[in-house]
Amino acid sequence: MNRTDRLYALREELRRAGALGRSAERLAEIFEVSVRTIKRDVSALQHGGFPVWARPGPGGGYVVEAAATMPPVNFTDAEVSGLAAAVAAHRGQPFESHARAALVKILGVMDGRAREHANALNERVWIDQADAPGDARIRRAIEQALHEQRVLVVHYRSRDDSPTRRHVDPVLLARTRGHWYLVGHCRSRQAIRWFRLDRVGAAHLTKLPAARIPVEAVGTPPATAEAVADL
Repeated sequence: MNRTDRLYALREELRRAGALGRSAERLAEIFEVSVRTIKRDVSALQHGGFPVWARPGPGGGYVVEAAATMPPVNFTDAEVSGLAAAVAAHRGQPFESHARAALVKILGVMDGRAREHANALNERVWIDQADAPGDARIRRAIEQALHEQRVLVVHYRSRDDSPTRRHVDPVLLARTRGHWYLVGHCRSRQAIRWFRLDRVGAAHLTKLPAARIPVEAVGTPPATAEAVADL
């Protein structure tokens, strides 16, 4: 077994072990390698982001976080069609590319017959794409600033069409009254401001960490507003 195959098999063995874990000695016996090799392999998995940790003491060993041992989630063809419709309706909006990437991953792991049914159902859902999508580079910069909590430089047209340049600590993205807004703390105004995305001419990510501003600082949302996390 080459190292790549062994790393994959080691990861799956640790998943199956669950909370019981596996000792380095037991893993070395299973894969017919030295304990030192197992320790190097586990270190490689850790550096790759796999949530495995060493439990010390008698009966200890390598254990993975509970979330990593959950069984795979299966989607029905109707559920995938619902996701596809949502992604299509979200064209040109924040995090659209990430949503499409997630949908591609789901389709890639579906059973072939279920995927065919999902694609057949998708052909029976039409969505009018009348609105022209905004600048993808601006969306990506805003998404990254919000995701990584970094200061964003925004070239913005105010209501009277005058150009301004703002340094913004991003707080949230909001859609209301038919428009998307970046809501953040404007450093030049020293206040929370709502920036309509279709008025943003350019956006550039800086290396500066953004101030950690709680969502509550924006104010009370309308009664009809709903966070994505609540859906």
